[in-house]
Amino acid sequence: MNRKLLVALAVMTLSPLAMAQVGTTIKEGAKATAEKAEELGDDVKAATQSEPKASVTRAKAAVHHAKAHHHAAVAKDAAKEIPK
Repeated sequence: MNRKLLVALAVMTLSPLAMAQVGTTIKEGAKATAEKAEELGDDVKAATQSEPKASVTRAKAAVHHAKAHHHAAVAKDAAKEIPK
């Protein structure tokens, strides 16, 4: 009986921690996807613009690329922290 109670308490204690990590992974993954989509949109927009607007749009795409890379790295790190 005590063993079952101990296992139940352990599961209830670790469950919120796992859910927090899963939530972080999902949230950061979604941010990375959104930034990547904005980057691609800016690349297409820059291809159809004339200078100097194209340079500004390419710079925005580079910023989106960096943000997407950062969010993907955070999501990957959060996924590693999820208890198995």
